[in-house]
Amino acid sequence: MPIRNTVLPVSPGYYSEWNIYILDYMKQLLIEVDDELASELEKVAPGRSRRRSEFIRYAIRQALWDLEEKRTAEAYKQQPDSENDVYQDPRVWEKSLKKTSARRKK
Repeated sequence: MPIRNTVLPVSPGYYSEWNIYILDYMKQLLIEVDDELASELEKVAPGRSRRRSEFIRYAIRQALWDLEEKRTAEAYKQQPDSENDVYQDPRVWEKSLKKTSARRKK
């Protein structure tokens, strides 16, 4: 049954077309957390503020990014780049040390 035909338990104006789109295409996860973690989460992103889901999505993205960075660093430790592997001149990326004259006030 599509979500659009379902009675939703919130105020009528809350579910705009954009919100319905999210409900149709986002996965829902049910997780268990201990009391201490739930208490800390409530302080930072209270359940009634509608910011909790956004906060949790951000935390998951950050954790996944950190894992990817860790794996990449580990791969470079196992097989570091040599100077022969570099195909760009690092001097191109350095800032120019040209002196610019200050404008004189008239």
